[in-house]
Parts: sequence; structure tokens; C-alpha cells
Amino acid sequence: MAEITAAMVKVLREKTDAPMMECKKALTEAAGDMDKAEEILRVKLGSKASKAATRVTAEGLVGIYIDESGKLGTIVEVNCETDFVAKNEDFIGFVGNVAKLVAEKNPASVEELGALPLGEGTVESIRTALVGKIGENMSVRRFKRVQAQGRLTSYIHSGKIGVLVDFSGSDEQVGKDVAMHIAATKPKALHESGVPQEDIDRERSVAKAKAEESGKPADIAEKMVEGSVKKFLKEVALLSQPFVKDDKQTVEAMLKSTGSNVHGFDLFIVGEGIEKKVNDFAAEVAAQAAAAAR
Repeated sequence: MAEITAAMVKVLREKTDAPMMECKKALTEAAGDMDKAEEILRVKLGSKASKAATRVTAEGLVGIYIDESGKLGTIVEVNCETDFVAKNEDFIGFVGNVAKLVAEKNPASVEELGALPLGEGTVESIRTALVGKIGENMSVRRFKRVQAQGRLTSYIHSGKIGVLVDFSGSDEQVGKDVAMHIAATKPKALHESGVPQEDIDRERSVAKAKAEESGKPADIAEKMVEGSVKKFLKEVALLSQPFVKDDKQTVEAMLKSTGSNVHGFDLFIVGEGIEKKVNDFAAEVAAQAAAAAR
């Protein structure tokens, strides 16, 4: 059997970026043949990726890219299974590369993005290789490419909440303050008229149920419902919200006083809407104990 040296392992690791022990195992299996070992690793890493593909990815990062003009930008969400992997340098680099690629190539869908060239492969092949290397499932969930009316500014909070704002005005700090405000208050739309109808209907239904429970006359109950809906719209529309740095004025009033304007915004929150698996440790232990007893 050929001797597998540390130098051989190092060379294979640099070529494939695979874990050291995986490289040693592949070289041993290939009897020291570097090309064959590389082929074995590709098969194994691909196998790992396939096994991981069914696992829920509710952690991850939001990435933002704005080009030099300040008028073209992207916001992306890339998910993984654990927060630990979200701090991995390779994962962080992948998110940044994807955000830039969306700006440059303008793909129409996540599937089209996956087929775009990236590095020595495609976005999808790089993703698969990362899954094999790190051992966790990961996926590009969504992206938005924005051509600004004014110029773009952004804010990312802990990698988990990302905001891209189309802003105009002489004071750049105002735009950044608005981006931070959005991250804090999470508005659903710029204007009240832009709030999704399904959200309004849900709020109206809750308000109606509360009004009926109050036992008030029908006309008063109806006014209570309408009042609740109006209050809800003010709370979730950016321009009517109290500004976080000065709650005595609304965001709209603050923008007017500084000669600024917000044309639109995009807000991504990592894992929003994804059902996370919750492990009941006590129940798991009890189930194992019951199985052992049987």
C-alpha cells in the first residue's frame, strides 16, 4: 500500500477544500493516486450534499451588494441549518458572491441563479461543494435586485435582518437612519395603501371578534373595528410610524423636515415564515427509555 504523507493530504485539501480527514481517507482508498482521490472526494461530498438536502434550513445570513454608482443593488437570503455555520467564513463569502452575481447577471429566478458561473463552477455546484465540506444543508432562498430612483443605502443587523432603501436627500445619514428604523420596526409597506390586503383582513377579523365579545351595540362595534384597522395601518406603514430616534414626529415628518424622500425599501429577515423544527428533549429521552424497556 502506498504511503499517504501529510504533504499529499495538504495538496489534495488545497485542490478540493475538503476536510483533512476526508482527504486522507480518499487517498488511502485511491492507493495514493491523487486524481482518483479527487474523484472519490467529489462523489463523497456529493453524497453528503444529497443526504443534507432534506434538512430544514432556517438559519443563515442576509447579504447586500450595492454597486459603485449607488443606484443598483441586491439583497439576498441564504439559509443553513445552524447559526454556527452562518459564521463560517466560506459561507459568508458565498453569500457575498451570490449578492454581487445577482446584481451583475440579473437572474429571473433562484433556479436561473443556480446555473450561473461562479468561481470554477456554478452557484449550484459551489453550494453543493460547501454542503459536502461543512456537512450542513444550505440553500439560496430568495433575492431582490433594485434599480433605485434615488440612491441606495442599507443596514444589516447581526447578519439576520437586512434592509435596502431607495432614498434621496442631501444628508446620507438620514437614509441610514431610516434603514435602521425599518430593521427595528419591520413595517409591511411604505404607505398605508401598500399594506397587503390579507394582513388587513386578518386584523379586521380579530378586531371584529373582540368587538363582538364587548357586547357593544352594532354601530359602536363597527366603529371599534374600523378604529382598530386604522390604528393597525398606521403602525405597519413606514411613513406613518413614529421615528425611532424622535418619536414625537413620524418618519414622513422627519423626511419632510430634512428635504428627503424614501421611494421604496426591501426588508429580509432570516428564516421568516420557515417552520423550524423544535426538539422536545424530555419527550425524546422518555421515548428512548420506553423503547429500551420494551
